[in-house]
Parts: sequence; C-alpha cells; structure tokens
Amino acid sequence: MAREKLTRGDVKKIEEELEYRKVVVRKKAAADIAEAAAQGDRSENFEYYAAKKFRGENESRIRYLERVLKTAEVISDESKEDEVGMNNYVVVYDLEMQQEETLRIVTSMRNDILNGQISVESPIGKALMGHKVGDVVTIHADDGYSYQMEIRKIIKENDESGDRIRSF
Repeated sequence: MAREKLTRGDVKKIEEELEYRKVVVRKKAAADIAEAAAQGDRSENFEYYAAKKFRGENESRIRYLERVLKTAEVISDESKEDEVGMNNYVVVYDLEMQQEETLRIVTSMRNDILNGQISVESPIGKALMGHKVGDVVTIHADDGYSYQMEIRKIIKENDESGDRIRSF
C-alpha cells in the first residue's frame, strides 16, 4: 500500500470512523449474529450469513483504516494567500476544450471527481499546487498526452467538515 497523504482533518475523520466501527458497529454485528444463530439451523439461515458478512466487512474496514493511519504521511493544509493549496477551490480554464471549471484540491482519501474534488496526487492536482492566478499550467496525463489550464481564481477554504473519507 502506498503512503497516503493526509491532512490533520483526514486523520481526525479516520480516527472518528475507527472509534465508531470498533464501539458501535462491532457490537451491532455481534448482536445480529447471535440473533440469527438463535433461529436454529444455520445451513439455510440467510440472516446468519448476512450478519457474518457484515461483521467481516466491518473488520476489513477497521484493518484498512488502521493501516492507512499507521503508514500515512501527514501534510499541511496551509498555503500562501495567493497560491493554490490544499482544500482550495480553483477556477480553471481548459485552453483546449475552451471551458471553465471549478475544482477543489483534496487528499486522495477525499477524492470525489464527480463532485469536483481532485486529489493533490492526481496530474491536475500536482500541476496546480503552488501556482497563482494567471498562471498557465501544463497537465501531463497518461501516454504522453498533455494539455494546458489557466488559473482564473483561487478561493481559500480549509473547512473539511463536510468532506467524506472514501470507502476503499
């Protein structure tokens, strides 16, 4: 597993999810298994198998989150006032497609491209970081393809409270 780059906010969210899964979800999973097992014959007991599957998924998620925290690199979400940084909204103009788009630079744990949240580790995220309004940056995509975007506006934002940690 590659080292995840996390902000302090990401670490807090992961720790909160871990606590919830260990304290609340584990108890619920155990109770569900016990209740389903009490119904008798387990060979054709769908509820029993579903409860065991749910417990396994929860334990898998716990292991995954613990591994992420153990191996993570905590990065700063601070940047200069006039430069693109973590959690900033960036209005860019794609020179090839001739269209404007608003993106938000986040860690890969909060990446959600469908909602305009792009990872700082993505080609676009890497290219935009540290640049200023008016800069034209070159995005190097796969297979040697590249294109350019102009930074039109930077909106400073450090509120991660509404962000979700990705599932897997």
